[in-house]
Amino acid sequence: MTLKQFSNKKYPAPDAPASEPAAVVRGDLGTDSISDGKVTFRIGILGAFIAPGVFIAGVVAYFMVFGVFDMNGLTASGVAGILVASLFAKSYSRFWDAVIAGVSSRNSVTLLLILLVVSLIAAMITQSDIAGGFVWLAGQLGIGGGAFVAVVFVLACVVSMATGTSFGTMFTAFPIFYPAGVLLGADPLLLAGAILSGAIFGDNLAPISDSTIVSASTQRYRRRDGIAEVGGVVRSRTRYALTAAGISAILFLVLGLLHSNGGVGAGADTPGDPLSLIMIVPVIALLAVAFWKRDIFLAATVGLLVGIALGLVTGLLTPTAIMSVNEDGTPGGFLVSGITTMLPLVGLAIVIFGIVGILQGAGVFDLIVDLIGRSDRTRTPVGAELAIGLGAAATAGIFAGVNSPAMLMFGPVADQLGAKAQLHPYRRANIMDGFTLGIGAVVPVGSVFLLMAGQLTQGYGDGVPVLSAPSIFLTAFYPLVLTLVTLAAVLTGWGRRFEGEGGVELKVAPAPVDDTITVPATTA
Repeated sequence: MTLKQFSNKKYPAPDAPASEPAAVVRGDLGTDSISDGKVTFRIGILGAFIAPGVFIAGVVAYFMVFGVFDMNGLTASGVAGILVASLFAKSYSRFWDAVIAGVSSRNSVTLLLILLVVSLIAAMITQSDIAGGFVWLAGQLGIGGGAFVAVVFVLACVVSMATGTSFGTMFTAFPIFYPAGVLLGADPLLLAGAILSGAIFGDNLAPISDSTIVSASTQRYRRRDGIAEVGGVVRSRTRYALTAAGISAILFLVLGLLHSNGGVGAGADTPGDPLSLIMIVPVIALLAVAFWKRDIFLAATVGLLVGIALGLVTGLLTPTAIMSVNEDGTPGGFLVSGITTMLPLVGLAIVIFGIVGILQGAGVFDLIVDLIGRSDRTRTPVGAELAIGLGAAATAGIFAGVNSPAMLMFGPVADQLGAKAQLHPYRRANIMDGFTLGIGAVVPVGSVFLLMAGQLTQGYGDGVPVLSAPSIFLTAFYPLVLTLVTLAAVLTGWGRRFEGEGGVELKVAPAPVDDTITVPATTA
């Protein structure tokens, strides 16, 4: 996923003195220049925050007040915010030029297409019920009670890696694993925490995850054309994700065994279809191509074709399950349902890019980077990474833990802060993602992940307890451990890489030079 439309316009390198305004490399998300001047408002720079303010108010209202988890509501809030903000702009046409530039940049359109493509993979995996196959396997192995908690965490990790969606994994896994685990004697809180943790693991690492894609696509190279490749980001992120997952699995196993209440035990009658386990093959094919070719479009295509072929041969899928027309005349099949499921997020991403265009056009990102950049500490690798991590976590907290919009909003700031310290785009993406999907995703007050987990423990009848959202926080081991692992990586320099000539990864920062760097093309 490299960008080709770059010009030869030159700016000073990121290590230029802070007193030189041109040292702040502009472009952020790779958007085109919106006009010959800034977007200005009748109430000053505060006008730039009207649109995001209204949007955030919608996030709080829907997710925290009403408990409604609907992306369409957030999209409507964002559009309303943009419309209100436009009334305060001194130049109405320049304001909308900024919005359109934010939406129509190459990076924005690339991300939107990727979301549509990967939605088909997620829908296919869900249709084939791969989670049910893993539940059957656990039953055949006689895994019950406390050990089942650790197994559920691993299974949720596999499903989330396959689908790339934390929300989808939670909606799929809770109805299968939660009541079954309680029946087997697993501790309900640990079980809910294991499912939530496994869901976030895939969001953190899966190459088809919108979070992975967003964290990569918002980080630009400075010494060559393009943005961080998804495959490269995943490869460099694996060390942190697997470390956090390994520690979490041990915690779930040990505490699960300590808090098991016996239950009915596992056996041959454990529900699930063993045949669906074969659908792990297209998942492996997708991951292999993503790591090998570093091309998410090719990887998704290969995974989809292999999955459809296997599904039809084994009977897990039928032609009508792929694409059909329902009796009521509406389109059916997982290809349609996948697109339908993803469209709300696509609409939300469009609105977010529009708001980012407003902030960029008003010079907000440059102002933030300039203010933070005045501190010598943010020019050091550790200082820059701490600023990126804390800023990303705070932004995610404001967005109720909804990570993709949060990283869409904060990504341009992380891009510029990291570039000043010459950090490699992979490193910037990993630090931002680690804190966003760490503590930022499970802030006890208002986290959509915790609220959704609490909601999904309802409706299973007597004997299956309903949990409150805050109570699940302390058992959400993966995001909590991921925060500590990422923080340790920042403080110790574990895995830190700098950007060298041609975008190569260097273990040692290159010597400061007064050379120039290439930045995205601009048009009037």
